[in-house]
Amino acid sequence: MHISYKPLWHTLVERNMRKEDLRIAAGLTTNMIANMGKGKNISMETLVRICEALNCGILDVIELEQDKDAEKLN
Repeated sequence: MHISYKPLWHTLVERNMRKEDLRIAAGLTTNMIANMGKGKNISMETLVRICEALNCGILDVIELEQDKDAEKLN
């Protein structure tokens, strides 16, 4: 399994926000935004800052996705 940020991108679209708006509101670096765009892991502290900035829950930011290799085994 891996973490997907698809819910975050959907939340931003629903709120008519850009990634840059999120970066400023949550006090994130451009590297953090880039890492999320690449599907890389970020710290729980960063996830909490995003949730606080957007006034939302963790499920509005991330979801767990099954790895493609694991899907083939099932």
